[in-house]
Amino acid sequence: MNKYYIFSLLSFLLFSFGNAQNYKKPLVSAIKEADLRKDMYELAADQFWGREAGTLDELKVSMWLADKAKEAGMQPAGDNGTFFQFFEMYRHQITPQSSLKIGNNNLKLWKDFLVAEPVNASVDAEVVYAGNTEPEDLSQLNIKGKVLAVNASDKNIKKEMTLFIRRYPGFVRTKYYNKAYELGAKAIIFITDDISEKSWPEVLPQMTRGSYGVEGLREKITNNIPVLWIKKENTDWVKNNPKVTLTLTTETYKYPSVNIIGKIEGTDPALKNEYVLLSGHQDHDGIRHPVKNDTIYNGADDNASTCVAMLAMARAYKKQPAKRSILFVFHGAEERGLLGSRWHAAHPVVPREKIVAVLNGDMIGRNNNDEAALLGGNAPHKNSEELVKMAEEANNESTKFKYLKDWDSPNHAEYFYFRSDHLPYAKMGIPAIFFTSVLHDQYHTPQDESENINYKKLYKMTEWMYRTSWKVANETGRPKVIANFSLER
Repeated sequence: MNKYYIFSLLSFLLFSFGNAQNYKKPLVSAIKEADLRKDMYELAADQFWGREAGTLDELKVSMWLADKAKEAGMQPAGDNGTFFQFFEMYRHQITPQSSLKIGNNNLKLWKDFLVAEPVNASVDAEVVYAGNTEPEDLSQLNIKGKVLAVNASDKNIKKEMTLFIRRYPGFVRTKYYNKAYELGAKAIIFITDDISEKSWPEVLPQMTRGSYGVEGLREKITNNIPVLWIKKENTDWVKNNPKVTLTLTTETYKYPSVNIIGKIEGTDPALKNEYVLLSGHQDHDGIRHPVKNDTIYNGADDNASTCVAMLAMARAYKKQPAKRSILFVFHGAEERGLLGSRWHAAHPVVPREKIVAVLNGDMIGRNNNDEAALLGGNAPHKNSEELVKMAEEANNESTKFKYLKDWDSPNHAEYFYFRSDHLPYAKMGIPAIFFTSVLHDQYHTPQDESENINYKKLYKMTEWMYRTSWKVANETGRPKVIANFSLER
């Protein structure tokens, strides 16, 4: 045999062995659909009353999760040798003493008028009634130092999205706010149209609850101008330039919330000091207004689905650990503004530089068995080429989902990339991706219950996340962040 041929063959074989995976295959057989189903029916049950953040129900489900984490093989990784990382969440709310007088009409808070967000304000000014004026035409009016009253308009507002009626007042506010502020308005009074009239009973509980934040990361609104709503039947209140006297005061309440954190240690003497963070959120919306005679917002898909998937993945990692350690973070208070993930990203239980990647799941148990989205998989949201490649390779190996790439577009109406727990980590420069089977018509309703989960889809999504995490946890090199990556919405 030609010696040059032998030399070439040996070189090829050495190269091949050097670049082959030098670790075991993922133990997918340890993930059981029956386990996912059993855990789901417990976690999303009525016994936890919708797991609202800052309530005893959230603390009760946290105890359940900690017990299940231990049972699945995790070691505690929270504070003081426990599974718990407590943090304080702050609720900023309009006080009942707040008042509004328009002309000779003394209005009752939450009955005659709504306040869109908690802001301290004292306004004594004239109303300018703008009727159907669109934002681009407001500059034709003299509203500096005055209160703008305008009819709500759905013009140029995208309507193809979930919970459109419930979210509509916020879209109207966004549409007008910056221009009114720029022109010097002291406040805005929106007059309902047919859509916002329907939304009134749905947004009322949301507005009375106020806004939420965490200490040091608060977004308490103090300098914004007030945004109020009145019903169209009362349009005469704001016609003919009446005087408005408005006093809004806020108060702040402090509640405990908690992240549940466990780990499974890696086997490699060096790499076990690095962590792959698997992320989901445990909370949902608690007890709210009835829909189809049900008031418990169980949050099975949102996001008990990822929590039970994380428990399933933990069982697999317990039976067959990876080279790197796995950090499981069940975030609290996601529904109140990503509070748990914001807190843990700012106060990680392991050194931040040791977190090699965040694999977040949110709503992974519904819709077509063959379709799913990987948010952060495409520019401008992609922050790591290597991490995305690993997720795509994992999908090609088995699950073979067709990607719903439009959900990762910055022009998608839902802006879904910005609405889950990977975001605070991505903002801190940690490689991060978001697995989801996307929204559905039972999203944030009491009908998001265990019996409506597609368990075959949930199993496939769990397998995809697990296979991806296995690659990240075993490859010699860690994923790198794309240079000059920045997040803009």
